[in-house]
Order: sequence, then structure tokens, then C-alpha cells
Amino acid sequence: MDIKLNFINRSNDANNSEIVIFQKNQATNFDELHVAWRVIKNCGVYDNHPFTFPMAMEVSAADSYGNHTPRLAATNGDLFHMAKDGSGDVLSRVGPANSSKEVHVRNDLATGAINAGIFKDGKLLALKTSVAPGQKAVFEIKPTIWIGVASQIEEGKVMASAVISDINTELSLLNVASADIVLTGGGPGPNSQPFTFTLENVRTA
Repeated sequence: MDIKLNFINRSNDANNSEIVIFQKNQATNFDELHVAWRVIKNCGVYDNHPFTFPMAMEVSAADSYGNHTPRLAATNGDLFHMAKDGSGDVLSRVGPANSSKEVHVRNDLATGAINAGIFKDGKLLALKTSVAPGQKAVFEIKPTIWIGVASQIEEGKVMASAVISDINTELSLLNVASADIVLTGGGPGPNSQPFTFTLENVRTA
């Protein structure tokens, strides 16, 4: 089920900051870099920006020759593999993963590393690079988003660790059907307050 979200800027920010939204792959180590799933730009004070957060996911892979596979529908518990057939390198679902909470992409090519990615709403959400033959990429995406104020962030690209370390707001979307994400704080001078994101007008699923 898709979740209807609406970002509302009620801050005192006059710097036209960007808002970045991403998810963390719980199956990776702590130092793993994360992808900017959605970047909201030029949303002025008292402006709002509605968007959809789908629960559905897609998976895609790229081989060492620069070929990218079509995106395939994926759900938790799916196992995919990249293998060579008569036409070339192909991604396909081959059965259940050994965890019902994860999506696995295994590299069954004889040679060459692959990159595996998870997409939501047609946008890159998580990426695992340099998966060697015989290894697999593991994705565990919980129904939570991370959101923060940033600058010079490119949607669909891996963010610098310094940017990620400054973003500490986690919003759970578990059982949420729709909600407003309200930004407050900011502003010039000594009375400036920290930026704060809160969920308001939450309608449960």
C-alpha cells in the first residue's frame, strides 16, 4: 500500500535549504553509505510538497560491462540472481531468500562483479556495489525514513558520510496511511532553533 506524505515547511529558514529523504539498509555495516532517495528543492516557507512513499520495491542489477537489467518487482523474502544465458547477463527471481525480511541478489556469473540496487517509486533507494561472483547483496529495508536538511545533494546518488552523520531524524511509517511531515526551526541570529521534523495529521492504515 502506498503511503501519502506531505512535506510542509513551517521553518524560519531563509537559506533555501534542500530536504533529503532516504532509507537505511539494515543488512549492511554501520559505515555503509546511503542513497538520497528523494530531494525536495526550492520549497519555500509555508510551501508544501506532497509525495508518495510506496511499500512496493523493485530490484535491478548492472554487470561489469555496463549493462543494466530491467527492474523486477521484489518483496521481502525474494532471492534473485544474475546469471549468463544464451542472450547474455540476465537478472531473474530464483526462489525464496533465507530470510523473510530481506531481498537477496546473488552474483552467479563466472566472472565480473555486479552492482545491485533497490528502487522505490522509480527512484534508486539502496545500492550494493562490487558484488563478486558467488557473493550476494542483501537488502533489509524497514518502514522508516530518515530526513534532514542538507545542501548540494543529488537525488539517486550516494551521499557523503559527513552528510549522513548530520541527519538523525528517523520517522517510522509503520501502519501509517498518510501524514504531514512538518519542518520547524532554523532562522538567523542567536534565537535560531534546531531544525525539527515531526509527523502530524497521521492517519493509520
